[in-house]
Amino acid sequence: MSRKAFDWKLRHLIVLVVGGLLVYGLLESRAEWSPMHKWNRAVGDASLILIAISMIIGPLSRLFPAAKRMIPWRRELGIYGVILAFVHAIIILVGWMEWDLYRLIGMEFHPGLNRYVMFQHGLGLGNILGIAALIYALVLALTSNDFSQRKLGSSVWKYIQQGTYILWWMLVIHTGYFLFMHFQDYHRGTPEPNWLRWPFVGLVLGVMVLQMAASIKTWRLKAA
Repeated sequence: MSRKAFDWKLRHLIVLVVGGLLVYGLLESRAEWSPMHKWNRAVGDASLILIAISMIIGPLSRLFPAAKRMIPWRRELGIYGVILAFVHAIIILVGWMEWDLYRLIGMEFHPGLNRYVMFQHGLGLGNILGIAALIYALVLALTSNDFSQRKLGSSVWKYIQQGTYILWWMLVIHTGYFLFMHFQDYHRGTPEPNWLRWPFVGLVLGVMVLQMAASIKTWRLKAA
């Protein structure tokens, strides 16, 4: 086995183990939740964390040259982050929406009217954004390999992969809605706040600060 192939397999194994440990830890931190919501949030949050780590590797490598050795890890982190996001979506479809696509966009069946009516506008918008992000993420994950890079050409491949920044902010808005806004309706019971709220804010701010610092450093080097 070549050194490159060994490193590739080792990265996959390590990220897979880290992802599994994240899911396990997040599950245990919400032991009192219902099984569906416990798994839903644990898998979704683990996905966000893996993608966040992949997002900070680029800025770190520009700020600290020694961090460039981490660049190859972005591919595996992104791939397993997308896989977890896909599992997260399946759990919601099966366990929460029960394969009723109308409920997915915030509608409920009204027996008196004998038709579906809009019940939760925010839920529909949040889920639509999540679905769009998942489709976008699948495109990025499926093209995140050497074969696609050769077939598409370096310039086209880089253009597609730059969509990770758009994907990141779609995920931030999607997650932020469910952490801070969805359970605030006055006519429904409000569950205990998700403990991940403020760590999530810290994570997003951390990514922003690193990206801004890297951009400033790049600008200063070009201006010098």
